[in-house]
Amino acid sequence: MDISWTARPFHDLSPVRVHALYKVRVDVFVVEQNCPYPEVDDDDLVATHLLGMHAESIVAYARIIPPKYKGAIPHVGRVLVTAPYRGKGLAHRLMEVVHDELRRMHGTARSALAAQHHLRSFYEGHGYISVGDVHDLDGIPHVDMVRTDP
Repeated sequence: MDISWTARPFHDLSPVRVHALYKVRVDVFVVEQNCPYPEVDDDDLVATHLLGMHAESIVAYARIIPPKYKGAIPHVGRVLVTAPYRGKGLAHRLMEVVHDELRRMHGTARSALAAQHHLRSFYEGHGYISVGDVHDLDGIPHVDMVRTDP
């Protein structure tokens, strides 16, 4: 599968690319998962956006939000692979790209995320450990996780 990867801050994304990333995120997180919530937020403005492109379409995506205060760690979020590309190992490759970008930006892949509970073992396979109880986030069970190893 020929996927090209790019990492860009919000201000380096073209209006067409911003539209495409918002569309794919809404399609997956709001429509497909039937979860109405405020998908577009201010974190997008400071995040690094990781795009996995096949031809001209975004087929994999994640964002890295920088630490919000001294001593905090980056937060990985909005991790997705579009339906036609699932089951092909692309989510694993996406997490490798995320960790490579974290190392490039921060010198370590140490990071946090809020995983949908049913995906907990997927993230454990990428070095994350649960740091709290299952909680509701916009109607979907989530668990906070942290990757402490570089």
